[in-house]
Amino acid sequence: MEFHAQQAIYLQIADRICEQVLRKELNSDERISSVREMAVSIEVNPNTVVRTYAYLEEQGIIYKQRGVGYFIAKDAYQRTLNLKKEYFLKRELPVFYKTMSLLGIEFEQLKELTDKIN
Repeated sequence: MEFHAQQAIYLQIADRICEQVLRKELNSDERISSVREMAVSIEVNPNTVVRTYAYLEEQGIIYKQRGVGYFIAKDAYQRTLNLKKEYFLKRELPVFYKTMSLLGIEFEQLKELTDKIN
């Protein structure tokens, strides 16, 4: 996994897991990698993975079964969707609109571009 400097590593790992949930690559009650397994596979300190899992557990996306491991929560898909929508609407969309305004891009131009892509 490649990391970028703009966001804490534990949040980048959490984003990756959230994307897997939204793509339905990880499903309810599915066991995820242990802290050590994850740390080795993505080459980070185990403490970083602990922080990631604690964050995801706080958000209700994963849960821990003592002595067994971490699992995807039953309503992880909906919780992840809500979390990502909220982040997009509060953080990313305002920046997007500001950039459009600064560059003089009109909504009609944007629609034309997206129509070509789709």
